[in-house]
Amino acid sequence: MKQIAFSIKSTLVALLLIMSIIANGQDKKLPNIMVLATGGTIAGAGASSTGSAYTSGQVKIEAMIDAVPNIRTLANLKGEQTANVGSQDMNVAVWLTLAKRINELLADKNVDGIVITHGTDTQEETAFFLNLVVKSDKPVVLTGSMRPSTALSAEGPLNLYNAVAVAASPKAKGYGVMVVMNDEIHSAHNVKKMMTTPVQTFQSPEEGMIGSVSFGDVSFFHKPHGLNTITSEFTVEGAKELPRVDIVYGCADMSSDLIDIMVKAGAKGIVIAGVGDGNMNAGTLAAAKKAAKAGIWVVRCSRVPIGTVLVNGEVNDKEFGTICGGELNPQKSRVLLMVALQKKRSWDDMQKLFLEY
Repeated sequence: MKQIAFSIKSTLVALLLIMSIIANGQDKKLPNIMVLATGGTIAGAGASSTGSAYTSGQVKIEAMIDAVPNIRTLANLKGEQTANVGSQDMNVAVWLTLAKRINELLADKNVDGIVITHGTDTQEETAFFLNLVVKSDKPVVLTGSMRPSTALSAEGPLNLYNAVAVAASPKAKGYGVMVVMNDEIHSAHNVKKMMTTPVQTFQSPEEGMIGSVSFGDVSFFHKPHGLNTITSEFTVEGAKELPRVDIVYGCADMSSDLIDIMVKAGAKGIVIAGVGDGNMNAGTLAAAKKAAKAGIWVVRCSRVPIGTVLVNGEVNDKEFGTICGGELNPQKSRVLLMVALQKKRSWDDMQKLFLEY
């Protein structure tokens, strides 16, 4: 009888242990990730699965999340439709709304990270803007797709799955704002859209991607370049708009009156997408010097997709009053200048920003 009782007791203990293990597994706390949708190709739909024509922003965020198998095993997810535009129509108002909402969410101890679905055309600009003004070291990840949801081999679902995996990963803390596309993790500072329609469009040609993610398996290679998020001095708290900054595209025999036209239209800053090492013809250089002396900030960048513009290289920046964009391309230089113009700065201070961010 004692042996039977001992056997029954042992069996009960074993069952209780198994039930405890099962219960603990079921109660395992997943990270809480917010998915903020802004529209774009990833939410687009077309009449044909093999055609290139489609309309952006047709799929709402909850439906997009529910369409991705096993995504809820990565994190507790909530979706929010912050905007619904093709990224060609992305604007400062949406940027400010996004930044405010992200900072609100990440201040909550129950929110562990943010994923933003976004069109690819201006994704690098939104990522860089948020990299400057988000005030948290929790992961913020932008993703999208090159093919709409109705297309043959649409890559949006896997991109979203991987973006959630990165945002949910403890490894991702402190990496600033990231772009996750095509199994690659890119920093907001370096990432560029390099191709018109191929899925491998996003690259970081100067410094390389900072990591990779394969079906949710996250690896990081190196930290991102420059100051960002909690190390950034910038804020848009309370801002309702940003100063106007325009871009002039350099070319052979470029019109030298374009800078004067932009100044008259109210631009507070002008970015030159110059040729080669941020160069421009004599007439445009004279106009840039005139604008700089009048208090308009002029930043020299390059239309060349890869490489760094050198301070006092093709142009003596200190003498002419221009700022060298360094590693930043024209569109990111515009973003940094817009944010930096919220306060008065010296030439040395402004140039330092373009080298540090």
